[in-house]
Amino acid sequence: MVKAKKEKKENRPRKNKKESKESIPLVIVESPAKAKTINKIIGAKYVVESSMGHVMDLRGSAMSIDIKNDFTPQYHVIPGRKKVINALKKVSKNKKELFLATDPDREGEAISWHLASLLGEGKNIHRVVFHEITPEAIKESFEKPTSIDMNKVNAQQARRILDRLVGYSLSPLLWKNVGRGLSAGRVQSVAVKLIVERDKEIKNFSPQEYWEIEAELGKKKPESRMEKPEETFKAKLEKIRETKAQIKNKETAGELVENIKKEEFIVGKIEIKEKKRNPQAPFTTSKLQQEAFNKLHFSAQKTMKVAQELYEGLNVGEEGEVGLITYMRTDSVRAADSSVKEVRKFIGEEYGDKFLPGEANYYKSRKAAQEAHEAIRPTSVYRKLDKIKSFLSQDQQKLYELIWQKFVASQMNPAVFEVTSVDIYAGIYSFRASGS
Repeated sequence: MVKAKKEKKENRPRKNKKESKESIPLVIVESPAKAKTINKIIGAKYVVESSMGHVMDLRGSAMSIDIKNDFTPQYHVIPGRKKVINALKKVSKNKKELFLATDPDREGEAISWHLASLLGEGKNIHRVVFHEITPEAIKESFEKPTSIDMNKVNAQQARRILDRLVGYSLSPLLWKNVGRGLSAGRVQSVAVKLIVERDKEIKNFSPQEYWEIEAELGKKKPESRMEKPEETFKAKLEKIRETKAQIKNKETAGELVENIKKEEFIVGKIEIKEKKRNPQAPFTTSKLQQEAFNKLHFSAQKTMKVAQELYEGLNVGEEGEVGLITYMRTDSVRAADSSVKEVRKFIGEEYGDKFLPGEANYYKSRKAAQEAHEAIRPTSVYRKLDKIKSFLSQDQQKLYELIWQKFVASQMNPAVFEVTSVDIYAGIYSFRASGS
């Protein structure tokens, strides 16, 4: 006989969908591109949104600084960001944790501070800082969050206040005396001063005339003294007797040339020696801008735009979205120990031990450098251009290759040149030629 048995239901707690959704922390970054990359890396555990850059600033129509009250800045929400802020408020309404992952510089710190003031009421606020957008760097930064650095915030505020105090005082003067629409600020004012001082130096400079004499020489053919040698080189007049040649006018130069032509040129001494040229440090922001201009003909603005794209992350196939370079605003030539170990391993494998120094190369930054960040380098040297070329635009390819090559070269042995110097005598006249 089969009997139905009534079982007692267990009182298991049901999952509260609302509570579950609210418990997922909110992460805010500046740009949609950066949000997209970070979302691919941590999206399962966090909600990632973008602030679209700065959300608060001083008003454009007024000084917005209370000079009598300790130069207090008067911030307001930027009109174009009101929709963004409203959307972020809606997303963050019931969130318990807010992670601010803006750029690791003064501007980024100020953005985080403003976001915290607008969205942070009743929440646990964390600041996460990373210098490269890779899974390893992001995971580490979220494991060790910090708080907003008010020293950086105050530095950014001081800069904006100075912009206003100088700019809003000087700009009307420009409009009156030069032209409408021009602006003056803490940077332009100092730059104009430097230009004016340099212009005065140029005007006061007394030009001094000097001349140089070069001889085009080659191995003499025995069959004909008049026939020009097939291979020639140039040698410069260095000394007359034992005194350094100083030729101050055209007449003296002409007389010397006529006298030298009468003499027979004889090789006196040949010196061959090795010369080493040490590799250069990885890029700082200014050095990257200079080299990109010289080699790629990129303006500073274009260089920083393309570098921002490489930093924020691109889809490179199987890896997905990943940042290709470290943060591109830096005055430091320091590289992380892990990256130095990786590049040394790569050089040994790819080029051989003769290109690898016994110890890693370390570089010193200039004295005034703040060294808040690393130098600009690829996030992995094993991510060679030929592997990711198809995913990058032409400009991205060019700049990435420039950064990659500079970093790899920075950990190589010095370049070795054979330098040949030849002293040639023509009577009382001494010439020198050198080549490498």
